[in-house]
Amino acid sequence: MNVLHPVVAEVTERLRERSRDSRAAYLRRIDAAQGSGTHRERLSCGNLAHGFAACEGSDKARLREGHTPNLAIINSYNDMLSAHQPYERYPELIRQVAREAGITAQMAGGVPAMCDGVTQGRAGMELSLFSRDLIAMATAVSLSHDMFDAVLYLGICDKIVPGLLIGALSFGHLPGVFIPSGPMPSGISNEEKSKVRQAYAEGKATRAELLEAEAAAYHAAGTCTFYGTANSNQMLMEIMGLHLPGASFVAPDTPLRDALTREAVHRVAELSEPGSSHLPLGHIIDERAIINGVIGLHATGGSTNHLLHLVAIARAAGIELRWDDFDGLSSVIPLLARVYPNGYADVNQFHEAGGMAFLIDQLLSQGLLHGDVRTVFGTGLDGYTQVPQLDAEGGLAWKPVSKESGNRGVLRGVAEPFRADGGLRMLSGNLGRAVIKVSSVPDDRLVIEAPAIVFHDQDDVRKAFERGELNRDFIAVVRFQGPQANGMPELHKLTPTLAVLQDRGHRIALLTDGRMSGASGRVPAAIHVTPEAKADGAIARIRDGDMVRLDALHGRLDVLVEAAEFASRMPATADLSAHEFGMGRELFGIFRQAATTADLGAGVL
Repeated sequence: MNVLHPVVAEVTERLRERSRDSRAAYLRRIDAAQGSGTHRERLSCGNLAHGFAACEGSDKARLREGHTPNLAIINSYNDMLSAHQPYERYPELIRQVAREAGITAQMAGGVPAMCDGVTQGRAGMELSLFSRDLIAMATAVSLSHDMFDAVLYLGICDKIVPGLLIGALSFGHLPGVFIPSGPMPSGISNEEKSKVRQAYAEGKATRAELLEAEAAAYHAAGTCTFYGTANSNQMLMEIMGLHLPGASFVAPDTPLRDALTREAVHRVAELSEPGSSHLPLGHIIDERAIINGVIGLHATGGSTNHLLHLVAIARAAGIELRWDDFDGLSSVIPLLARVYPNGYADVNQFHEAGGMAFLIDQLLSQGLLHGDVRTVFGTGLDGYTQVPQLDAEGGLAWKPVSKESGNRGVLRGVAEPFRADGGLRMLSGNLGRAVIKVSSVPDDRLVIEAPAIVFHDQDDVRKAFERGELNRDFIAVVRFQGPQANGMPELHKLTPTLAVLQDRGHRIALLTDGRMSGASGRVPAAIHVTPEAKADGAIARIRDGDMVRLDALHGRLDVLVEAAEFASRMPATADLSAHEFGMGRELFGIFRQAATTADLGAGVL
């Protein structure tokens, strides 16, 4: 195995030292919960009878006898969300495989799964980020019956996988495997879809033409094919050892997809307490696995949402991940993938070019990943340099990945990266701290200095554009979009408008305490600004016309106003009453009141 890169080793050691006490307390807690034998053996007769009352004959007999593993299924199925629709038939498949193996599986519970693609720009988006913590809570409730010895987590999209994993870590004494459903087939290119969006924003395309383009892009079951948060989730679950090797981007409803699901059932049974290779999930997710996740985000230009989610996931495992850790790794992790919006390819083309196996193999070869981790596959990360395939009998086998990329325009080795550094960077200055995704930003737009135009709603940006007020250089300051203000919605309605202005030659940037996620494009965007405006952060003191400098080259974010004068200003306020009621928002008021800052994960857990 190659020697670990000194910067990766240094950042990991700092994280380990910082987390020493909290991690030790977490491990003591989950180890104390483990016990020995199957968990249901400890239940009273009345408890146990309730747990198997509705089961069919052979399952009831095994559950009653009590000495074989019982697998929990946590399912995020709904048939409105394309990525989760395939999960409708997974529970029956899993139960059947379990019966054939002489064990049992039960649907332990369902968790909500909202689609950010449907709620973009709508009131429902204000529930999106906090749905992560709700999913974590629902996962914990589903596992609270002490009937289960291991868990299969069925989830794909934006907040669902982080929520499932946070909930799983609260039951970290239980082994678990995450099962994806795969991406939809490629439709029209993401670039073509974006061109129609921009044309519509300029009034050059009709709504019917826009809908036709959107329907041609989002046209079947499976994840959206651009590299946003959903597909970043899949990358993370694989590089952190919670998927089977090569499972992330296999298409839904195919023989190989089903074979991987069947194998996941067998693997999690082996990992359970009565199994042959007991390994709790809380022991897989350690400091090394978390750092591998951060490295994966850098190497692929992954979703900025994981600057929130990975921090929250790590905390659930007793690990104190900070934005400084992301920053400490950014200069040494090369960008190896170009997947839309960081390029023209989609995730299917990434997978065909070698996908996760090639990426992991390349990073391991230069000591840029921790290879000595524990995984659900039962190997170190070297086991994830293999590609799954069906053998002649329809069984599952793995072969080593090619050392050559299948498409150098999509995926490259460490000797010829797209960039020498990663796709995510931290910014800091007199406006606080922020995150920027640079992997798709042109080199001549990495530094923007321009006057601010302040908005309190993303719709106001569009209205100003339609009035012809934005045909100039400026930095759009969109504030009161943080977790304590309105739930920190994604602001993707801004993307076509700002992209049009940038294409006209104007020097444009966005500054916001809201989110843009993995789908943010070519316009430089300083997002997740913390402290947020609602907490009287410096962003609340910016006025129209203030010169603002966003410098992604040097990691700076500053307002160019004399310090004493800027400090003397009263922070702006905003009427947020419209965000308190309707569309379920009143039910999430407790989240807004208790939300942490963005750099602490922007949640309540």
